[in-house]
Amino acid sequence: MDRVLSARVDESIVERISGLARQLHVSKKSVLERAVKALAEKVEAEGQGNVLDQTFGAWRRRESVGQTVKRARAAFQQSMERHKGGA
Repeated sequence: MDRVLSARVDESIVERISGLARQLHVSKKSVLERAVKALAEKVEAEGQGNVLDQTFGAWRRRESVGQTVKRARAAFQQSMERHKGGA
């Protein structure tokens, strides 16, 4: 199922997309789809695209959510006090 995507891009990019579409005798949609697929394959081949591998186990913390929030708030408060004293 196709969906409409709207994005602001530089005029030179629009011209390149149009030029490639004419040169390849395909639609601008096809040019964009091919470009995105090629970039995704490149990223995946370089090992940068697998979110599960990058975040595996990140949700398994030794502390509870409440403890994490408490620690973060304390660090923020300490930072604010430190900067307040220097002003």
